[in-house]
Amino acid sequence: MGRSRRRKLPQDPVTVTIDALSHDGRGVAHIDGKAVFIHGALPGETVSFRYTRVQKKFDEGEAVEIIDRSSVRVEPPCQHFGLCGGCSLQHLSSEAQIEAKQQALLDAFQRIGKVTPGSILSPLTSGSTLGYRRKARLGAKYVLKKEKVLVGFRERGTPYVADLTRCEVLHPKVGQLIGPLSELIESLSIKERVPQIEMAMGDDQCILIFRLLSEITNEDCKKLLQFGQDHDIAIYTQTGGPETVTPLNGEPVELIYALPRYDLSIHFLPNDFTQVNSELNQLMLDRALALLALSPEDRVLDLFCGLGNFTLPMARTAAEVVGVEGDSGLVARARENAQRNGVTNTRFFTANLYESIQKEPWLREQFDKVLLDPPRSGAAEVLEHLPKLGAKRLVYVSCYPGTLARDAGELVHRYGYELVSAGVMDMFPHTAHVESIALFEKRK
Repeated sequence: MGRSRRRKLPQDPVTVTIDALSHDGRGVAHIDGKAVFIHGALPGETVSFRYTRVQKKFDEGEAVEIIDRSSVRVEPPCQHFGLCGGCSLQHLSSEAQIEAKQQALLDAFQRIGKVTPGSILSPLTSGSTLGYRRKARLGAKYVLKKEKVLVGFRERGTPYVADLTRCEVLHPKVGQLIGPLSELIESLSIKERVPQIEMAMGDDQCILIFRLLSEITNEDCKKLLQFGQDHDIAIYTQTGGPETVTPLNGEPVELIYALPRYDLSIHFLPNDFTQVNSELNQLMLDRALALLALSPEDRVLDLFCGLGNFTLPMARTAAEVVGVEGDSGLVARARENAQRNGVTNTRFFTANLYESIQKEPWLREQFDKVLLDPPRSGAAEVLEHLPKLGAKRLVYVSCYPGTLARDAGELVHRYGYELVSAGVMDMFPHTAHVESIALFEKRK
C-alpha cells in the first residue's frame, strides 16, 4: 500500500461567516457542507482566514482579518492571548462566555443523554475573571536557540512551552512572577533539568513545587530559597513521585482555605486536589446545599468526597454525612479536617468507586440524599446503586458536560430519576472548561 499524501493547504485567504462556537472556543463555519474550525473567530462574524489543516471530515484555520465584528467581541486582557493555550475565550465578553458554556451543557444533555432539565439554573459567576487561579501546573523549558528558560502554559495547539512574561488568570502572587521565575531557573546549574513548577495556594500561603530531574547544588538551594523569601513564597521540590514533594528548607507550610459561612477551615497538602477558584467554590457550596434542601434529619452520602469540601458544610445541617473517596490520603485529611473543626457527625471510607463496591459497608445503609462530585470520567459505575440506597434527591457536580449528560441519561431513562434543574458555574473564566451542577429527584 502506498503512503498517503498529506493534503495540500489552500494558500489564499477565504472569507466566511461563522455559524457557531465549538466546545474549545473556535468559530465554526461551513464550506461546501464541510465544517471548518477557525481560531480567533466568533459566531456571527464575517472573517478572512487561512487554512492550517485539511482533513477528511473537517478542516481547521486561523482568522487573519475580522471583517464584520461581533458585538460580544472584546479586547483580550492578556498580551499573550492567541499564543498561550491556557485560555481560549479572552476575546469573548464574560457574559457571552457563560452563555456559550450554558448552551454547551444543554446541547450535551440533548445530544448525549437525550434529556432536558425542567429548569435552567442561573449561572454562577465570581466577582473577578482575572487572578482567580490558585492551583496550576506550569511547564519550564530551557530553549537553546533563545538562550533562555521559558515558563508557563503550553502554546496553543503545540507541546511547546509558550514564551510568557506574565499570566493574567493565575493569582497575582505567581501570575506576575513568570519572568522572574524564568530568570531564576536560568541561573541554576540544572536549568535544563527543571521541567515543571506546580503552584498551590491557600488563603494566606503560596507554595511553588519545582520538579527536579537532577540533584541541585548548595548554591542552587540558596537561590531558590532567596527567591521564596523575596516573594513570600514557600519553595518545595519534587524529585520523583508525589511522595517526594518536600519543603526545600525542611519546614512544611500549612495550607488552609476558609469557608466562613460554614465556620470551617480546610487544611490540605500542596499536591492535594482543591478547587482552583476559591470564590466560585464558596458559591458552588451554597448552591449545592440549597439544591439538596438539607434538614436536620437527613442522612447524606457524599461520593468522591476528597478533602471534605462538601461533606463538612453539609454536616453543619444534616444529621450525618458519609464521605467516600478513592484516595486514602485525601480520606485521612478529610477525617483530620472534621476533627479540627469539631465536626462529629461524619464518617469517611476509602473505596475505589470505579471498581466493584458490592461489599462496602456504607452501601448497606440508607440515605435521604446524595451528592456526587466525580472527576472528568463521571460516575457511571455507581449509578446503579443509588436507587437501592433510598436517596430521593441527588445533586451532581460535574467538571465535564459530556459525562454528566451521559450519566443524566442513565439516571432518567434507567433508574427512575427526573432531571429537575441544571446550570453552569464559571470555575475557569476565559477557558472553554465547563463546570456544572444538576439536581435529580426520584420519580414517585
